[in-house]
Amino acid sequence: MAKSSIQRIKDDGRKVLAELQKHSKENIDLIAKNCGFSRQKVWRYVKQFEENRLIWGYTAVVDGQQQGVQKFILLLKRTQKKFDDKTLDEITRDKFKNAYEPMGITIESSYYVNGEYDWMVIFTASDLIQAKKFSNILFEHHPGIAEKVNLMQIIFTQRDHYITNPDQTNLREFV
Repeated sequence: MAKSSIQRIKDDGRKVLAELQKHSKENIDLIAKNCGFSRQKVWRYVKQFEENRLIWGYTAVVDGQQQGVQKFILLLKRTQKKFDDKTLDEITRDKFKNAYEPMGITIESSYYVNGEYDWMVIFTASDLIQAKKFSNILFEHHPGIAEKVNLMQIIFTQRDHYITNPDQTNLREFV
């Protein structure tokens, strides 16, 4: 296969992936039309992405305010203490879910990061009190592993998962 053909296949795959990120709920025919490809070609890419675990799943962007929840970011800087196997297992498999789910906490995203902090969790809670209780759960379950925790409330979401907030003019109230 010529080098240009390989590059074209990669470019076509990126085009399909970008369209899926913006319009994952749309049917395959519309995604194909937006990409300028056949339905079969798009379907093959989607199946390949799913098999290779490039796509982990699909989601809906929900207005938390209408749901009665607020969004928060928890930043955690860990200590130099080495994690034992039990702690690693609980963190990597989210085994303390039973401690926070009954509180109405939903973890949207969780990232291991490089920088001043080591971990970032984006979650929803009914209010700041619940969010603070959630931030204490890690300390209670695993004392000595966190050196510093920073809890921030997200006041306004302008863009989430490639989707622009349809009420983005409301940002004016906060700026």
